[in-house]
Amino acid sequence: MLPAVHGATGGRIAFYNARRPHSSLGGLTPDTAYFGQLAAHHYHKRISYRALSVRTRADQLTHGKQRLRMPISREKFTIGVEEEYQIIHPETRELRSRAARILPMARAAVGDEVQPELYLSQIEIGTPVCESIPDVRTELARLRGEIISAAQQDGSQIAAAGTHPFSHWEDQKLTPKDRYVGIAKDYAQLAREHLIFGCHVHIGINDREAAIQVMNRARVWLAPMLALASNSPFWLGVDTSYASFRTEIWRRWPMSGTPQVFASRGEYDKLVETLVATESVSDGTKIYWDVRPSARFETLEFRVTDVCLTIDEVVMVAGLTRALVRGCYEMWERGEQATDARPELLRAAKWRAARYGLDATLIDVVGGRAVPAREMIENLLVFLRPSLEEHEEWEEISTLVREGVERGTGASRQRKAYERAGRLEDVVDLIVEETARGTS
Repeated sequence: MLPAVHGATGGRIAFYNARRPHSSLGGLTPDTAYFGQLAAHHYHKRISYRALSVRTRADQLTHGKQRLRMPISREKFTIGVEEEYQIIHPETRELRSRAARILPMARAAVGDEVQPELYLSQIEIGTPVCESIPDVRTELARLRGEIISAAQQDGSQIAAAGTHPFSHWEDQKLTPKDRYVGIAKDYAQLAREHLIFGCHVHIGINDREAAIQVMNRARVWLAPMLALASNSPFWLGVDTSYASFRTEIWRRWPMSGTPQVFASRGEYDKLVETLVATESVSDGTKIYWDVRPSARFETLEFRVTDVCLTIDEVVMVAGLTRALVRGCYEMWERGEQATDARPELLRAAKWRAARYGLDATLIDVVGGRAVPAREMIENLLVFLRPSLEEHEEWEEISTLVREGVERGTGASRQRKAYERAGRLEDVVDLIVEETARGTS
């Protein structure tokens, strides 16, 4: 998914365009029958995020004044989830540029909780702000179900996977909105090949300094979460041998990747100012890290995973993400330092997770060693267990994780579907079937 910022309107996620408008590209013929009616608005969600921070002098002083930390009881760690879906032709199983037809029907049911994306063969949903894991499940089931229903009215299907098994980016039509036309102009070939689908989880943190410190501490756990949710093995009709090839496509963008450690919110803000001054980005919403603070609202956004096949897997990712934020926030409150991990090691850990998923070793960044994937996932659960137990989420989330490990990732299940008859169309059928599971 391309960058999103979040706010709240009546408890629902409001959408508007937070980007600087761009002029149209020469030669583009917009299909304005529907999109001409859309205000240039973009996804905004209000999600309070709790953060991690280390009790160093740099953390406790802001502009020379003692910073007062918000008590942990004040943070609700609310959750919001965004998912990007594929629009599928039911006969050919190819991607189908039908967003302009499907969106009006979907919006009649869910309003602005459904949005267009870069290509007309993509569509995006965003849950309202959720207080609990059951709320997340209910909203995902509702939104997936309504989008599937709208697509069926158009004679199309909906699929949730990080890449399409065989459709080519050259055959896709750009969504005719100024925002997407501008992205295509600015990023050229990178944007043309950006036919990928992600899942973004937002956790509410009101304390902006805390959000930076949570980000500092969460970085070392992103790779195992990517491995658990890997769901993009095929690209342009080829088995890439990766579990998450989407990660490799997204890695090429200039502001993507794992962020470095920041001593304070002030240091982060200074970096954004410098990036804007050097014309590297127009504003903070164009920083596309695997985890980033919202430029406008009290949110921390985790963007590292592929969109998941099933609702169960999305609930798993959301539950792990909130527990990670809580755990890292509490580390900061206890004065525990963030792991000073080398960027090269973090990059290697992420690549290993994208390459193998759960089928080989993963990198324990804290311990500086390679460990079996299952052991690394258990290490993650051990770290998150106090938070999950305190909030009565341990049984559900740990069960979903262990079931996922036993069943195999979305990537491994896609490969098994292909191996049965050597047909990529069968892979698409599996994706469509699992996407709908639990919606009715």
